[in-house]
Amino acid sequence: MEIFEFLVLLLFAAAVLLAGSSRMGVPYPTLLSLLGVAVALTPIAPTIGIDPKLALAVFIAPALLDAAFDTSPRELKRLWMPLLALAVGAVVTTAAVVALIGWYWIGLPLAAALALGAIVAPPDAAASTAILNQVRFSRRSTLVLQGESLLNDASALLLFGAATAAVTGWHEEREVWTLALAAPGGIALGLALSWGYQRLTPLFSGTHSATIVEFTATFGVWIIAERLHMSPVLAVVAFAMLTAHHAPMRQTARDRVQSYAVWAAAVFVLNVIAFLVMGTQARAILAALSPAELPRAIGFALVVLAAVILVRLFCVLGYRAFSGWLWQRFRPAWLAEPPPWKLSLLVSWCGMRGLLTLATSFALPQDFPGRDYIVLAAFTVVLGTLVLQGLTLRPLMRLLDAEAPASELADDLGKARRTLLAAGVEAADREPSDVAQMLRTKLAAARDVSHSDDPQGATAFDRGLANVVAAQRKCLNAMRHRDEIAEDVFDRLQEELDWLELAARPNREIEVREA
Repeated sequence: MEIFEFLVLLLFAAAVLLAGSSRMGVPYPTLLSLLGVAVALTPIAPTIGIDPKLALAVFIAPALLDAAFDTSPRELKRLWMPLLALAVGAVVTTAAVVALIGWYWIGLPLAAALALGAIVAPPDAAASTAILNQVRFSRRSTLVLQGESLLNDASALLLFGAATAAVTGWHEEREVWTLALAAPGGIALGLALSWGYQRLTPLFSGTHSATIVEFTATFGVWIIAERLHMSPVLAVVAFAMLTAHHAPMRQTARDRVQSYAVWAAAVFVLNVIAFLVMGTQARAILAALSPAELPRAIGFALVVLAAVILVRLFCVLGYRAFSGWLWQRFRPAWLAEPPPWKLSLLVSWCGMRGLLTLATSFALPQDFPGRDYIVLAAFTVVLGTLVLQGLTLRPLMRLLDAEAPASELADDLGKARRTLLAAGVEAADREPSDVAQMLRTKLAAARDVSHSDDPQGATAFDRGLANVVAAQRKCLNAMRHRDEIAEDVFDRLQEELDWLELAARPNREIEVREA
């Protein structure tokens, strides 16, 4: 079977499988990992190879940009202490422990063992977010997980780059200096390219080219950084965060809606493909190992899985103990009050690995020392954490009674929305009297809803508008059926009704989910 045909078939199978994930209460990355196992056990599955450098660019660059757009620099600044502990402390500690296991257990060279540690160290927030979206989790803990997902990717990839460079060897002083300057150079390059990009994008506003330019810019930043021997990871992160900071003032509503939709779908498809490719590679590795090597390789992979889970528990709970002692003893202004122990336990259990671990394992050259052991261990860590932690996180949250109050988000959302509505009323008063009266009635209805537990819920005006749009849509479809209007007229009016319907529906009814 041709590779393209096989991928198309598996993408369809993944879509069908994921359609029921929310009904089953299973996060979609967990089902993707199980699909990867099914691929690994399929005898007709082809082995899909991918160029190491291409793997990082294709899988990591879009994921980094997507994560950076979801991360607030203000939150990074406010929560710098726990983020530093998780994104640097936990990643480095995990990488070191796993490196020691790889060096001692199967005799990997220390640099290659450190590369394995960097591969399995960073958790992926996609799986935990998929679960936490179904329950009420502490907003602060959610923000920490989001910030960690970006910063730990950067720290792990820097560690991975240094480890793989050490394996290939550097003998010249110039190469050492190049590696040392890669991080600050990547940040400076990303900021400079973002400045130029923001002045270029208005030329493409309102066209499909706007989204295409976003993708080409993302991959372009990565390629330019690599060509200049700077850190492509930090270049993309700096580029994305500066661009995201200014995007709300520079991007039109139409471009923003289209951009979010396309990027969400693209990153989701990359996740699906990465798990499928991992399945085919794992099958090839298992087939290549001799009967004598197979138990050793599987045992090593299971030990790495256990180490990854236990080290994160130790790091998160250890930080909670230290910050709690510091808070009770000194109460420094720069340290926020530590969360309850049960929330720290849940954060430590949100350590599922995903796309980054898969992509960095793909990026290892074929002749890399112990590559088969490393890739098999990476796949085991991804599968084990997604199944073990992914399926137990939600029950654990309920067991600990750690759901946040329903009002935690609603209060802040309602307060901010009432401020916006007040600005709207002030603007409405400047309109002609009959128009102003109609606008004030609509805004008053929205203000009443903003005081409820669902400040983004539908108002009476919204429900009425939804009924009107439904009647108009029925009429439009009937005119088309009777062949009374041309197809291009139908398309224009259908789009107009679509935007009206979206405006009338509550946010929870129009949200596009991964599964």
